Amino acid sequence: MTLHNFLSYGALLFAAIGIVACTGATKQSDPMAIPEKPIEEMSYTAEKTTFEVWGPTAESAVVRLYNGEELVEEIAMTKGECGLWTATAEGDRRGQLYAFQLTVDGKPLKETAGIFAKALGVNGDRGAIIDLSNTDPEGWSEDRSPEFKPEHRVIYEMHYRDMTAHASAGSNYPGKYLGMAERGTRSAEGLATGLDHLVEMGVTHVHLLPTADFGSIDESKPTDQYNWGYEPKNYSAPEGTYSTDAADPEARVRELKTLVKAMHDAGLNVVLDVVYNHTTSTENCGFELTVPGYFYRMREDGSFADGSGCGNETASEKPMMQKYIVESLEYWVKEYHIDGFRFDLMAIHDIETMKLIRERLEALNPNILLYGEGWAASAPLYDESKLAFKRYTYQMPGVGAFSDDIRNALRGTLDLSKGGFIHGVEGNKEALKFGIAGGVEHPEVNHSEAAWCADPTQHISYVSCHDDHNMRDRLEHISPEASEAELLSMVKLAHFGVFTSQGIPFIFCGEEMFRSKHGEKNTYNMPDKYNAIDWSLKHNYNSLVEYVKSLIALRKAHPAFSLQTAERVREHLSFIESENTAAVGFVLDKLEGIDSAKRIVVLMNGSREATEFAIPEGSYKWISDGVNWWMDGGEAVAADGKLSVAPISAVVIAEF
Repeated sequence: MTLHNFLSYGALLFAAIGIVACTGATKQSDPMAIPEKPIEEMSYTAEKTTFEVWGPTAESAVVRLYNGEELVEEIAMTKGECGLWTATAEGDRRGQLYAFQLTVDGKPLKETAGIFAKALGVNGDRGAIIDLSNTDPEGWSEDRSPEFKPEHRVIYEMHYRDMTAHASAGSNYPGKYLGMAERGTRSAEGLATGLDHLVEMGVTHVHLLPTADFGSIDESKPTDQYNWGYEPKNYSAPEGTYSTDAADPEARVRELKTLVKAMHDAGLNVVLDVVYNHTTSTENCGFELTVPGYFYRMREDGSFADGSGCGNETASEKPMMQKYIVESLEYWVKEYHIDGFRFDLMAIHDIETMKLIRERLEALNPNILLYGEGWAASAPLYDESKLAFKRYTYQMPGVGAFSDDIRNALRGTLDLSKGGFIHGVEGNKEALKFGIAGGVEHPEVNHSEAAWCADPTQHISYVSCHDDHNMRDRLEHISPEASEAELLSMVKLAHFGVFTSQGIPFIFCGEEMFRSKHGEKNTYNMPDKYNAIDWSLKHNYNSLVEYVKSLIALRKAHPAFSLQTAERVREHLSFIESENTAAVGFVLDKLEGIDSAKRIVVLMNGSREATEFAIPEGSYKWISDGVNWWMDGGEAVAADGKLSVAPISAVVIAEF
């Protein structure tokens, strides 16, 4: 029996024999005690469907069953141990919708799908009774996550509509799950688009923007409305917007699984962007409609704390909220075969919860990839020292954080007041060196921030993501007089800094094609005009596409760019000092047994004049002269202890 089957069997057996134990205290001594067993709000068989909802403060509860909008039955629920209310609907109820209504302090709350709906009706107000086995695409039981070497990891962030909505994508399902599952799509110029493009680029992990049900788009109407999806409503069921039929609760589940399998078959791992830190509202989400005041952090006056900047913040330190997050993530891994998660505003969650997430998910998938934003929108209402802020990343082994250090060093700060290293701006060398070292302690780095990574694998290196201006728009704003050739040189140098760093490189969709969002910074709900990728750009800027492909290939050919541990980084990485305030060089040395090269030298020049570096004596071959690439070494480098690097460019040489 596999681990996956054993865990699933164990959960079913636990429920079947009726064992419900409370953690910390019994129901009698602690009315808010929680059940140890997994919460199964809806469990379907052809003979009956059982329901349960956690509502320890409720005086009564009912579950209502619907055929579409027609109420067909209301069943009173029975309260058992640990605040669990249960009910059974006899007969085959597949296709019906359901909703719970709890009464608290004499007041009937609004109907809710609960907090753990596995399938949904339109707009997520009611859960759906489905047969999950009927949602498995052909071959799903044999689906496996592709194997990869940890040092090869490259993350590509994408939105379903961005990648497939534009006519140039050639998709039969624009903006849908199935659009990203298609193979063989081509642009008018005959170049690969969508999934084939990701395979061609050589990335290993595809980061999907929020995929769980969110509350900002009306699924009942055919629409081209766009949203990133950071407005969560139901956390454990897919969003209907990306389904070909939002009114069919099984379709969205089946189509997302089809996408995951297509990516796995193509050799790609799938990462979900998850938003457990807040809900789109409080009055219309299951947390407040089952146990009011429990799942969120509340101020003394009864108002909602707002560390998310979205009107509320969830309380991961509370036992049921922690249990809920962990079990929801486990469900995504087991039911959808998801390979990793990116946590929105991760600093709202507490460190112990993040450590538990890692422990539980690693038991299901030893290669699970976990990372998040190591910040919050404002100060959360909890002890700061116990929260998953970036500066405490070292306390969470196996959990990474985005590095604004290398981001800001390379391309400048968020406010566009000035550029960074790629603009030739001084003052960024130490922060860039910190990023190159993967955020770990290094004797030759004197960065203003303390090292926050225990190992470089916790350092997510990037210069742009869905948030904020993309690179082209940013550069055109900061450097309006620069030629297009100069802008492209800056973009290449920025990506070079990311992909030669010791962290895990991350790239936002379309950056390799010089995409533009027409100068807009926050396109979370803007139409396709601003967000959809015009795939003709792949042809127009093919030299940039090929450059990024080469950077990805470089990491796969030379493991020295991903040494994996802080000790190895300190042992093998040293820096080359330069008087140029916008030039950085480094050496990866003593690489026998690690790399095919014995020594690799990397030189980066962000200034507007050629810069000469003093390099260790040796017999070098070109890996990259700034334009061309030879992964196993090209012609001999004519260097006698010195090498000049052209403005806004970078080179790589190696001894073999």
